[in-house]
Amino acid sequence: MHDYIKERTIKIGEHVIETKKTVRVIAKEFGVSKSTVHKDLTERLPEVNPELAKEVKKILDYHKEIRHLRGGEATRRKYKTDQLEERPAQPLS
Repeated sequence: MHDYIKERTIKIGEHVIETKKTVRVIAKEFGVSKSTVHKDLTERLPEVNPELAKEVKKILDYHKEIRHLRGGEATRRKYKTDQLEERPAQPLS
């Protein structure tokens, strides 16, 4: 494994611990794909720093547990916004 990949993997792992952000958000912040972040955290980090990997795994597992809630909230907001835009203007009395 190249040194820059090891460094990125550790930086991403530490960032997850500090911020508890999702893989998608971290991918945008680091300018890499979600797949790269996920591979760094689940496959490479345990090889480089097993203790950090355990902490990161707890956070990733938590995000996995609540993803259905987060998705449902996004859908609710979407339909709420759509209904407001489609509602015809009310005539003034």
